[in-house]
Amino acid sequence: MGKHITQRGFSIVEVLVASVIISLVLVGLHASTAQALRLVQQSTKRTQASFLMEETIEVLRSKRDAGWASSLGTLSAGTHYFLNFDGSNWSITTTNVFVDDLFDRRFFLENVYRDGNDDIAASGTMDPDTKKITVTVSWHAQTGTTTQSMSTYITNMFGN
Repeated sequence: MGKHITQRGFSIVEVLVASVIISLVLVGLHASTAQALRLVQQSTKRTQASFLMEETIEVLRSKRDAGWASSLGTLSAGTHYFLNFDGSNWSITTTNVFVDDLFDRRFFLENVYRDGNDDIAASGTMDPDTKKITVTVSWHAQTGTTTQSMSTYITNMFGN
């Protein structure tokens, strides 16, 4: 009778194939994780930009409430303005103030015109008590500069 030899353990080829498969899986997991982190960072920046735009509009409404003639009524249409917070008060300036050394937040006003029905129109009679505000927030990302904007109308509703 012949001896029957049973093979125990793994051959070098099996170990190599298993190593390659495990390496490919690990590389794929790493790439997926890196992409997920980039997407989370982008989403975080977009959310922060949205909050900054909303904050700008709320500050401008507060300025309007405190006195149109001494705040928004003095600003020129088409000029870029920036908000500065000194720890207790907001001020409007023409000097760029970066938020968190990352976000470029600015706004500009546009004159608003009304037609014969007193509706907002592209031309007609200028309404000195209504302005269109456009807020933009920009930041540098890995893919280049990203910009978000938001527009709204603000009126001198208190006649001040």
